[in-house]
Amino acid sequence: MTMNFTEPEERLALRKAVAELGRSYGYEYYLERARAGGHTDDLWDEAGRLGYLGVSVPEEYGGGGAGIGDLAAVCEEFCAAGTPMLLMVVSPAICATVIARFGTDEQKQHWLPGFAEGRVRMSFAITEPDAGSNSHKITTTARRKEGGGWVLNGSKVFISGVDEADAVLVVGRTEDARTGKLKPALFIVPTDAPGLEYTRIPMDLVSADSQFSLFLDDVTLPADALVGSEDAAIAQLFAGLNPERIMGAAFSIGIARYALDKGVRYAKERSVWGAPIGSHQGLAHPLAQVKIELELAKLMTQKAAALYDSGDDFGAGEAANMAKYAGAEVAIKAVDQAVQVHGGNGLASEYGLGTLLGAVRVGRIAPVSREMVLNFVAQHSLDLPKSY
Repeated sequence: MTMNFTEPEERLALRKAVAELGRSYGYEYYLERARAGGHTDDLWDEAGRLGYLGVSVPEEYGGGGAGIGDLAAVCEEFCAAGTPMLLMVVSPAICATVIARFGTDEQKQHWLPGFAEGRVRMSFAITEPDAGSNSHKITTTARRKEGGGWVLNGSKVFISGVDEADAVLVVGRTEDARTGKLKPALFIVPTDAPGLEYTRIPMDLVSADSQFSLFLDDVTLPADALVGSEDAAIAQLFAGLNPERIMGAAFSIGIARYALDKGVRYAKERSVWGAPIGSHQGLAHPLAQVKIELELAKLMTQKAAALYDSGDDFGAGEAANMAKYAGAEVAIKAVDQAVQVHGGNGLASEYGLGTLLGAVRVGRIAPVSREMVLNFVAQHSLDLPKSY
């Protein structure tokens, strides 16, 4: 395998075009929409029309036919421009990928052209109040209905963007007829399905994307709501979770870039004692550290994407977890240091940094906690005994 640490010209051109679109809207647009309780629909729709949201959808369904690395680049550039769209991590990355890899021909024909154009938005529901993201402990169950179809019952929590979505890809569990044991399975549930209810979770975050509790009470679905094989859901699940971690890393890296750019610009422009404050090592060195850690996180994210796009799901799993960890850590450090460089101005609304303090903290928790990443690395990378 040839190692290449530079991105192809096509991806660099994609980055440039996406960055220009993001900057044409800017953080002020994002913040206004977030504080008004709205969504970034204008930006999402334009990005969809231009093909940016569908870069990794197969070409035969109207997408760009590229890999998760290109979609991650799109996500990163929007975040770096101050216009993060959380649903990008979920809808085109998890849901479209799972359907493209494991869906029936009918499911692909029905959903993928909409993903390619950004017309379709789909949420992903795995986390439960008593199970977190442990797919072995979820209690949402799907039972076969007489005459065909399924009936879903259960609840989910911290599900992003349900109010924006056309459907939710729900992780439930079906009973193995042979063993009687429950096993994970994936179902497409329209958000207007009878028996599906969702409630917004109040959050101390300024975000244009909301979190929801989801309740499924005898939700009746047709047989073709099941995605892929009923017997291969764990493999299918991780085929979606690896892109989620890669996109989560790109999301954090983009915000880190946004914060670092603002910190560096202020350090050059703000002068005290006759010189720019960036000439003082007490500010210059921490910014330089952020730059180093940012580039390291970006390299690991690109490695994870390359492994995933090559079909190495297990190798991608290790790299994706590491990338997500590194991205979250550098985003927190970048925003904190940018605030520190600005002094009191770092918390003034005019400078657009204070609202990011809570936002980047989410990266340590979701889509998988820092502690679970460390468990993964300890167990799978270091071959240490499992701790749970």
